[in-house]
Amino acid sequence: MAYTYSHAHRVRYRECDPMGVVYHTHYLDYFEMARTEALRHAGVRYRDLEANGIIMPVVHVEVDYHGPAHYDDPLVVDAHFTQMPTVRVPIDYTVYREGGDDALVTGHTTLCFTDAEARRPTSPPEAVHEAFAPLLEE
Repeated sequence: MAYTYSHAHRVRYRECDPMGVVYHTHYLDYFEMARTEALRHAGVRYRDLEANGIIMPVVHVEVDYHGPAHYDDPLVVDAHFTQMPTVRVPIDYTVYREGGDDALVTGHTTLCFTDAEARRPTSPPEAVHEAFAPLLEE
């Protein structure tokens, strides 16, 4: 039971260091793009959560670098959900060149559903369970 969403991204010039290699912190941006689009694809929009008083801060992150990406490389960022979102949402990531099999970067984030006003962890809205149930059954 898992849901994987693949997000395409072409490396922009501004994301590279003077050696033409993607600067390490940009991978966190790539993770964010992939998870945001994965959630949107699942039917969960950050905008709707925030409108209902829910925010989702990142509470843990890990990144392992296996090889460089360069300017203009077409990348694929897989966001992999292995369980139904609860208060915490663990997500694994793999970044590779389009058409390639070798992982350039792997990583993990954990987000937490949080009551925006109280700033305390909270259960996800029922709509999140409804959105993910059919995806995790596939």
